[in-house]
Amino acid sequence: MRGVRIAFPSAARDQNPFIAVDGVHLDVADGEFVAIVGPTGCGKSTLLNATAGLLQPAAGTVSIFDAPLHGLNRKAGYLFQAEALFPWKTAVENVAIGLEVAGTPRGEAREAARGWLARVGLSAFAERYPHMLSGGQRKRVGLAQVLIRDPKILLMDEPFGPLDAQTRQIMGNLLLDLWSQDRKAVLFVTHDLEEAISLADRVVIMGAGPASRIIGEWRVPIPRPRGIDVRLEPAFHQLHREIWSALRDEVVKGYRQSEAVG
Repeated sequence: MRGVRIAFPSAARDQNPFIAVDGVHLDVADGEFVAIVGPTGCGKSTLLNATAGLLQPAAGTVSIFDAPLHGLNRKAGYLFQAEALFPWKTAVENVAIGLEVAGTPRGEAREAARGWLARVGLSAFAERYPHMLSGGQRKRVGLAQVLIRDPKILLMDEPFGPLDAQTRQIMGNLLLDLWSQDRKAVLFVTHDLEEAISLADRVVIMGAGPASRIIGEWRVPIPRPRGIDVRLEPAFHQLHREIWSALRDEVVKGYRQSEAVG
């Protein structure tokens, strides 16, 4: 991203557009895992949507592998916070659907889907419908649903937010295991600073909105592979304190602004 500004029209015609983010510069290297953290309403998801091609910048440019992005980003897979599973389809059918709509024969798509369900530990649940799965299991199906298409970029918007703390850590470990096998560029949005440090190569901090921008970034010096125990290491706590010292004031500012709007 170079100088990206995202604006939304105001409800009243006589008011200026709402500037969600402004002047954003961000590079993500091929195979790099970058986490974006910031206060509520600062435009983290807005940046993801611009990277996906779902929003067009009012100013600045978005480029994917050095090519300007026009329309949808066909090289990206997007895992949302809300579930995107079809309730009338089984787990294997939900995972296969991405290949089927792209023209892969149904039998071949289902076979590939079973392979991905095995990789996320759900071989025994292939024929179950979403309502028969736990929240963590549905997230695993969603992850397989995105990865089966082999995107070069993985966009993740609070994907584990609704889960309990233990399941979130398990899902984080699963994500790192899959990512380490075929490293894709990852842009991961989260409110959880601990989660960001545990997963990412680099943590990017956004300031409070409106007209939010990136106010800092930190490399995570903790070597890979990482597991749940990484949060017990002194280097983890030192980095957490350093980032939180920059993030704390922005979180308070964002909270006060939301109170004023309310």
